[in-house]
Amino acid sequence: MKPPILAIIMSTVISGTIMVLISSHWLTIWIGFEMNMLAIIPILMKKFNPRAMEASTKYFLTQATASMLLMLGVVINLLLTGQWTVLNKPNPIASNMMTVALAMKLGLSPFHFWVPEVTQGVPMPSGMILLTWQKIAPLSILYQITPSMNPNLLVAMAIMSVLVGGWGGLNQTQLRKILAYSSIAHMGWMIAVTTYNPTLMLLNLTIYITMTLGTFMLFMLSTSTTTLSLSHTWNKLPLIASLILMTMLSLGGLPPLSGFIPKWMIIHELTKNDMTTMATFMAMTALLNLYFYMRLTYATALTMFPSTNIMKMKWQFESTKNTTLLPPLIVISTMLLPLTPMMLTLF
Repeated sequence: MKPPILAIIMSTVISGTIMVLISSHWLTIWIGFEMNMLAIIPILMKKFNPRAMEASTKYFLTQATASMLLMLGVVINLLLTGQWTVLNKPNPIASNMMTVALAMKLGLSPFHFWVPEVTQGVPMPSGMILLTWQKIAPLSILYQITPSMNPNLLVAMAIMSVLVGGWGGLNQTQLRKILAYSSIAHMGWMIAVTTYNPTLMLLNLTIYITMTLGTFMLFMLSTSTTTLSLSHTWNKLPLIASLILMTMLSLGGLPPLSGFIPKWMIIHELTKNDMTTMATFMAMTALLNLYFYMRLTYATALTMFPSTNIMKMKWQFESTKNTTLLPPLIVISTMLLPLTPMMLTLF
């Protein structure tokens, strides 16, 4: 894709999301979602092949269905209350429809089936945008309509999402699918705490985005797409292998890394609100995620390659990819735990 065209498309994606973030009128929010969806499809199909085309079609159909449901919820709300504003408390039926539509857009279970398939079918940079930037707009709307949402529906979706995100990633060897299931599980954690403390959801989203961006960039730098290609990393780029190990364990939520902060705070918030059973269940399902990250770290940094690299000439060229953002992302992804007291004060 030519740079000017890519710049126009990317600016449309960004402006669509910003439009959703700053709007207080349901129609402009819906238009923002549509702009964002139609502009992201050429980015998903950047490498034009049948798999990317299939993934883009799946994405388009799911998002179009979600947009239709969202508009239906908005119209029902308009007929019953005569209001277009987001801050006006919507009717329960309309509120449930909007919640389901946003859950489809986010890839929450039981509407999660498109996430692994689409992420696997598109190139790494497109997958990175899909699992990070594309989550911001729907979560911002969920944040705004939190008081009127059905807590039972949210809790059911959260439990299913953390379960699916844990079980689904266990038998995967494709890195993009593993990150997609990880995304489903993280969305489950965010939705679980939305009813009790929506601001914690924003903290979780911020840390999740930095960790996922760092992981994707490391995978792109080492040109790895499967566990097998990842296991060759230490022979070629030993430092990158150890950094992948750190970010993976942080994604799994292992202390003393940054990924532990949101899990710790969410469990604390749930127990404060007498949801001890749910907090225990979610902590146990987090072990499933940690298991498949441990498997990846084992393959990356703890297994020995059949022969050590003693050649003077490298069999692969050095990477020329731009890594300006990588050091700050890795620092944020792994070393934020000492700042927890400050975050507790803020959130």
